Amino acid sequence: MDSTPNSKQQPDNQPINPEVKDVRPDFKTDFLRRVREVKTTRWIRFGLVAALFLAWVIWMGSPLLAIFLFLLFDIYITGYIPFTWWKKHPSKVVRTLMSWVDAIVYALILVYFMFAFVGQNYQIPSQSLEKTLLTGDYLWVNKMTYGPRVPMTPVYFPLVHNTMPSWLGGGKSYLDSPRLDYKRLKGFRNVELGDIVVFNFPAGDTVAMKFAESPEYYDMLVKSYGWRRVNTDKEIFGDIVYRPVDRRENFVKRAVGLPGQVFKISGDTIYLDGVAQPLPENAQFKYFAVFSKPLSEEVLKELDITPSDVDQFTAVEDKQALMSWMPKAKVTQFFYSLPLTNGMIDSLKQKGLLVDILKIRSIMPENGSYLFPEVLAEKEGWDLGNYGGKDGFIIPQKGMTLPMNERNWWLYKRIIRNYEGHPDAEFKNGKVYIDGKPVDSYTFKMDHYFMMGDNRDLSQDSRFWGFVPEDHIVGTPMIVLVSLDKDRSIFDGKIRWSRILSNPNPDKK
Repeated sequence: MDSTPNSKQQPDNQPINPEVKDVRPDFKTDFLRRVREVKTTRWIRFGLVAALFLAWVIWMGSPLLAIFLFLLFDIYITGYIPFTWWKKHPSKVVRTLMSWVDAIVYALILVYFMFAFVGQNYQIPSQSLEKTLLTGDYLWVNKMTYGPRVPMTPVYFPLVHNTMPSWLGGGKSYLDSPRLDYKRLKGFRNVELGDIVVFNFPAGDTVAMKFAESPEYYDMLVKSYGWRRVNTDKEIFGDIVYRPVDRRENFVKRAVGLPGQVFKISGDTIYLDGVAQPLPENAQFKYFAVFSKPLSEEVLKELDITPSDVDQFTAVEDKQALMSWMPKAKVTQFFYSLPLTNGMIDSLKQKGLLVDILKIRSIMPENGSYLFPEVLAEKEGWDLGNYGGKDGFIIPQKGMTLPMNERNWWLYKRIIRNYEGHPDAEFKNGKVYIDGKPVDSYTFKMDHYFMMGDNRDLSQDSRFWGFVPEDHIVGTPMIVLVSLDKDRSIFDGKIRWSRILSNPNPDKK
């Protein structure tokens, strides 16, 4: 076969028609054409999005972020980056599938920014704030009131907090890096006394995964079982993981002590700077109570008392043991232990049901071995209703300098080590050492708060794990979205209709 090229064929390195020139428009001409072809409605959409974006950049205080305005301009106006390539794809399956992907990604981005900078829903998982907030309340938590935190772990899946659902494989819902320093944007005000506050659990930095949803947090487990067992027995305790501040579990409590105040509890009354504070209207304690007849389900439902919180004593010897403190009681009457507010007590008296009542802690004080800080609680005889010692203690304030004596070391050790970046700080030979150097005083870097639940005898709060640093503050509840009673069926009052769209903090005027 003759391999000589056909005379009609053109050499590979020559254009087919050398007379035809490249007629592609230059960038300026193409850019102006794209801008002219954009519909007015799309310009309006871009203007709104750009205004919101620039307001966010100003709020963030980071001018360099404004460079992303060019990306928004391309998405809405010029379209050089082919984000919507799939719209012209010949396959209908690809177009349909990608339209769903596009919508989902867009929604997730909106949710990310909404949850990070505006607010998010939050479920009350425990009874620590009853009767102000009830287990099963779903709240809208406003992050703008105190100013939202810039996410410290910015790469995360926005619909879950720290763990992916099991049907998506479980595991962490965030990446450990990049990690940003703490920064809070400007809000409307600071945390005020009496605010109900959502915050990241300060003692939740280290987590035994099989106890992640348990009230027995890592420090308590170590205290009970020892460090070696907790960290080596994975069958019982699971993996031990560290969680960054904004990925720690969310707690909700009332701010009962502010930065710079002297705090103590005496006889269940909180004192700030020596002044007694009023008890929240819905605060409750646990009582032994004697009734003239059994508590009916109707009464429990009317008072919104969870049946699982009620224990009845039927043994004669148990009743007789209690009667030595309850002189009005008779052995033939009905003895219970249950949590009550002052209003509930008045209601039971008005019904003629309540015979006698005794606060449980008046005869069974809480052992101080699990209170914060353990050394001082045991040494000075603290309990839940008498906490802080004779003179109380100062809640640290940003810029405040306090002497580092032995008592203050036990009070502020966790702050210095865990929250303010001095993990090697220690107390030895009667002296505090920070960064290897002996110190006589310490200046705090952040504001700190003291948080407690209104359900005073059934609340795991600052009395157990200490102060809440400002970088752990998430926001404050603004409204109860819906409330579901886990102990009732859908046809038996499961939906608490009266709480829907109600004020989650009626005590705060």
